[in-house]
Amino acid sequence: MEILTNSPWQQALDKVRDWARINSPWAIHYNSGSCNGCDIEILATLTPRYDLERFGVKLQGSPRHADILICTGPVTRLSRERLLRTYDQMPDPKFVVAVGSCGISGGAFRGCYNIVGDISEVIPVNVFIPGCPPRPEAIIFGVVQLLESLKNKEKPALSPSTHQGEQA
Repeated sequence: MEILTNSPWQQALDKVRDWARINSPWAIHYNSGSCNGCDIEILATLTPRYDLERFGVKLQGSPRHADILICTGPVTRLSRERLLRTYDQMPDPKFVVAVGSCGISGGAFRGCYNIVGDISEVIPVNVFIPGCPPRPEAIIFGVVQLLESLKNKEKPALSPSTHQGEQA
């Protein structure tokens, strides 16, 4: 028996897969050359005080099982190929979160001889979380915003000029 891509069975399976990915995303953390300040804050989000797992996010050790790639630091020449390989090993749909000033713009390391650039120059980034290092609350907020955008992908986004209580 052959299952067609547009069959009701396949559509139902796709809905269940999307629901599972949104409600229980698995993340992998990759340090592409940072000072480890952002890495410490990412690990702090997993402690009982902040508890990122309450949103269903689980840190994975393999990119083959991860939905979200959380990157820190500027991309070094040595790290570029490893970052691309990690990104390519992730199943679709995959999402990237750039954490910290170095991950967003190269930070204090921008212009150094061994720096290729920021993360968005190597792979596409979905969420940018600024700070040096960003607080755990900011990291959690960025990940939750990514998950909310996935839940509301069919709803139109509010324009920046629209505020709560105002009509567009």
